[in-house]
Amino acid sequence: MCDGIGRQAPGRMATLAVRKFPAPVTSREVFMGNDALSILDKRTQATYEVPIEDGTIRAMDLRKIKTGPDDFGLMTYDPAFMNTGSCRSAITFIDGDKGILRYRGYPIEQLAEKCTFLEIAYLLLSGELPTETQLKEWRKQIIHHTMLHETSKKFLEGFRYDAHPMGMFISTVAALSTVYPDARNVHDPASRNLQICRLIGKVPTIAAYTYRHSLGFPYVYPDNDLGYAENFMNMLWRMMEPKYTANPILARALDILFILHADHEQNCSTNVMRSVGSSQADPFVSTAAAAAALSGPLHGGANEEVLKMLDQIGSKDKVPAYIAEIKAGRGKLMGFGHRVYKNYDPRARIIKWAADSVFEITGKNPKLEIALELERIALEDEYFVKRKLYPNVDFYSGIIYQAMGFKPEMFTVLFAIPRTVGWLAQWQELVQDPEQKIARPRQIYTGYEARDVVELEKRALATAPVTAQP
Repeated sequence: MCDGIGRQAPGRMATLAVRKFPAPVTSREVFMGNDALSILDKRTQATYEVPIEDGTIRAMDLRKIKTGPDDFGLMTYDPAFMNTGSCRSAITFIDGDKGILRYRGYPIEQLAEKCTFLEIAYLLLSGELPTETQLKEWRKQIIHHTMLHETSKKFLEGFRYDAHPMGMFISTVAALSTVYPDARNVHDPASRNLQICRLIGKVPTIAAYTYRHSLGFPYVYPDNDLGYAENFMNMLWRMMEPKYTANPILARALDILFILHADHEQNCSTNVMRSVGSSQADPFVSTAAAAAALSGPLHGGANEEVLKMLDQIGSKDKVPAYIAEIKAGRGKLMGFGHRVYKNYDPRARIIKWAADSVFEITGKNPKLEIALELERIALEDEYFVKRKLYPNVDFYSGIIYQAMGFKPEMFTVLFAIPRTVGWLAQWQELVQDPEQKIARPRQIYTGYEARDVVELEKRALATAPVTAQP
């Protein structure tokens, strides 16, 4: 266990049982099963045997395919990692064609129905759902770290009144690296566990403070008598009342949204978390880097773009005209389609279901009618069906967040709170994986061959602006 601002208390240590990363299967073991790919290099007429492991081949095995001793060897070219596996992971399973999402083998539908977010956090990090006793101890560890050091609070106060909450969130998480220098001990399991507890406990506090800062309201300290989502709501919305009481329906809806956003395999921000973490950077700066990736409109900012689209459409009767514009190649249908899912995003179904309970409390968001009509037409139109453009998690989440009182600029921060758990689970797995090294992709060089520098006075005038490309 640790003290309230995250300094390790003498003689006590928070512990979390973590499943060890499995040892890699060797090429020899793969060959024993006669599972291999034969490659004929027509340049040399040489044939190569490449082991197939878990339905993949190792890119390094292609390096032996050469035209001669001075040849570097064959590489693969895969912009945006469209078909490259960068790690072996036991955390999240996605079958995009069938619309399946599982955490540690459990269907997301069951987890959202039966579990709390802190149970899911324990599951992602340890590999198993907690018992009642384990959950009680786990919750105690997390709430012990909800407070921010006063210097961190002053750091937040230094931002302009109109600073974007996500920029504040990223900067403050990174700044925690200076508050807890022991986080650099990334190979010490006890230290790793301590930083995990610190981050999961503190990100809701940071998020709530960014919100209060934008409104000019005083910060509200955590109330550790409350649950994870309820405490976050307390820090967001408590005013003069001595004790904040969260609406249980809204708190449960927020908890479900946190569950749905906790992890999603090797997405852009998770890839960044692993890449930065591979240099043995501490988890605070690694999480800040991942959050920076999340902030982009193509990733965590997509639900804000959905609301802008719905505002642009304006009303339900204008949806057919907007659809026609999209089909004509003018504009984008935000909140539809996904790099992985070629079916209905299972998280979107759950959010759509949770929306009903939220709107019973808040009243219907006027954008909901537009969204439902947009979904109905898109799911029936051959243009979208043929392209497998189904609603994703961003399509309805923004509408719910707005109904609960959040401004659009807070949406990505809300995403970052639960995703911190997934990032940390992936980071922990990376650190324990004996096959992982510092990330360093190759490039296909397309620039000039070697050339000589001409003296300044002899150079001709440039005929084109200087660019990164020749």
